[in-house]
Amino acid sequence: MQLEDISSLKDKRRIVRSLIDRIRHKFPVSAAEVDLLDSLSFAQIGAALVCNDAQYGNQVLQKIIRFLEQYSHATLYAAEVHSEEFGS
Repeated sequence: MQLEDISSLKDKRRIVRSLIDRIRHKFPVSAAEVDLLDSLSFAQIGAALVCNDAQYGNQVLQKIIRFLEQYSHATLYAAEVHSEEFGS
């Protein structure tokens, strides 16, 4: 995602940390900034969810994407959902 009006890495980390905290509070996922750590303008956030229902997991991740699309301080450029199933 591209962040707007960032003047320092300290500002970026504050905004990204706040966004990650909001994601963790609103959704049952683990989330972290996973790449572009030294970029002032861009951030890459990853979220992970383990559950026993693939449809539910996909729904949660799609809700996170919609949440990020509505976030006013950034523009979401790309989102990818990857799921794996492990059976017996």
